Amino acid sequence: MKPTPTPPELRQYALRALLERDSGEKVLLTQALWAQAATLLIAIDEPLPAPTGLPGCPDRPELRSHLDVPKRSPFTHEGLAALLHAVIHIEFNAINLALDAIWRFAGMPRAYYLDWLKVAAEEAHHFSLLRAHLQAMGYDYGDFPAHTGLWDMTAKTAGDVLARMALVPRTLEARGLDATPPMQAKLRKVGTPEALRAVDILDIILRDEIGHVAIGNQWYRHLCTQRGLDPVASYAVLARQYGAPRLKGPLNLGARRQAGFDDAELALLGS
Repeated sequence: MKPTPTPPELRQYALRALLERDSGEKVLLTQALWAQAATLLIAIDEPLPAPTGLPGCPDRPELRSHLDVPKRSPFTHEGLAALLHAVIHIEFNAINLALDAIWRFAGMPRAYYLDWLKVAAEEAHHFSLLRAHLQAMGYDYGDFPAHTGLWDMTAKTAGDVLARMALVPRTLEARGLDATPPMQAKLRKVGTPEALRAVDILDIILRDEIGHVAIGNQWYRHLCTQRGLDPVASYAVLARQYGAPRLKGPLNLGARRQAGFDDAELALLGS
């Protein structure tokens, strides 16, 4: 009788997917892990050494400071493609940050790792939807320059899972909850079939992102309870310590409430 093969270990495979430079292959590796979620082993208490080359990124797009990425009007075909490319790049980085949350932080409950695997798989789905739409418009991921904002904070918070939960999903990703409805309104004004298809895709992304921010809120509060910290006061300290960007309104209060922000937090964010 042949020995039963050992199921794959999630955190090591998440690191492998994070290191993958080809965006299409990264998507496939992430989706394959999610398909095996029920049977994955998770080395919860095992620290893994950080390799070089994180995150794995393709040679293109060219990465620049956000100040050096040109702004284009979405009322032109190229400008609309550039806007969609910017969103695709955010989704690519979101795949990486979810994979990084899995492999990097030892000692969390099993549910934490499965939550972030779900997030990674949904971000991969968003990336695929947007990339297919961009390709239908005659462009592809990498055809426009992009910036590194999301990953910069991921790297800053590599040493503390509490800071990571506070400042990536529930700060930077939560900004997408605020930014998506105005972007959809602008695309509706553009009114072309390509723009309206993008509105539909953004509906899917907004729905899922509410869940992703909720996962960040859940684990942030779990860690605050574990460490005996007040979530509201601790957030202010962490935001100052790590240089989190100040929010610009208007806030999407309905989506943020769905994602688990309470009135005290929303009042502080809006001040």
